[in-house]
Amino acid sequence: MRYSSRCLLILLAAILAAGCSSLDYYAQSVRGQFALIMQSRSIESIIDDADVDPALKAWLSRVLEIRAFATEHLALPDNKSYTRYADIGRPYVVWNVFAAPELSLEPRQWCFPIAGCVVYRGYFTPEAAQRFADQLQVQGDDVYVAGISAYSTLGWFNDPVLSTMLNYEDAQLAGLIFHELAHQVLYIKDDTVFNESFATVVELEGMMRWSKRNGDSVISYLDTKALEERIVNLVLEYRARLQAVYAANDSDVEKRERKREIFSALRAAYQRLPERFAHAGYDDWFAQDLNNAHLVSIGAYHELVEALQAELAAVGGDLQRFYSRVRRIADLDPVTRRAQLLLTPAP
Repeated sequence: MRYSSRCLLILLAAILAAGCSSLDYYAQSVRGQFALIMQSRSIESIIDDADVDPALKAWLSRVLEIRAFATEHLALPDNKSYTRYADIGRPYVVWNVFAAPELSLEPRQWCFPIAGCVVYRGYFTPEAAQRFADQLQVQGDDVYVAGISAYSTLGWFNDPVLSTMLNYEDAQLAGLIFHELAHQVLYIKDDTVFNESFATVVELEGMMRWSKRNGDSVISYLDTKALEERIVNLVLEYRARLQAVYAANDSDVEKRERKREIFSALRAAYQRLPERFAHAGYDDWFAQDLNNAHLVSIGAYHELVEALQAELAAVGGDLQRFYSRVRRIADLDPVTRRAQLLLTPAP
């Protein structure tokens, strides 16, 4: 608990250093994170508790197996993250607010002491998120509020497993834990594409090794990831069309009409897909009144996956050498970093 308390003091210092407009936001962030810490219990103690549902015990035992595998076989941090469980009694842990101007795909950004600049602002209650979204909407922005079932504090806190993850299958749960622990290995402020690509490479490599060790089939997991990528690429295709409309010299009235047409065409294109990723919530996402802020929430975050997989192959799949290699690349300035990754790495 000392470690978590120290981190809370750091966040409190950030509040005192922030302007008045940020005071309430940082305060709710500290309250929300502190509540997660206080609600969490050691998974081992829950498993030993005779009054706990056997199904929950079995699920948490699997979590500990995944967590041990992450350290022993993937060289991921050996700490207390994902060794505790919190039943938070709500469907999502945070609600993220995305926003963009009515006739632009340039996202609103918010900058924070730890995470750097990101294209969303997270709240621990849906009411607070909606109030902030309403303020932005009154100013003329397109807004989108998305419920999030898990997030990482990048090692600043011992992240617990949450009740919002209970419906995750083993493969999805393992992939999530590998991915989030990878962010603790390496995270660069203001480079979401790099961070997500790196964590995805570790996740995919981890899933292959997990599958081989446990004799589980990873095919359905990889199929799911491929289908998700297909839908994201579809969204990005129509996003590019919309970007061209906004960049044109037409009137705002004409741009609004084309905007409506493109979003309608995107929904129709999704309906024509032979298979739909319904269980991940895409049906619900496409059923909403889509706007620019929805597109902001879908990013080309895996652009560097193949380049980083080549870096892993260049060191013979040795993850510790891979982490050291990528850290050196991360120290480069953003332009040089991107250029080096897009070159074929030498062994």
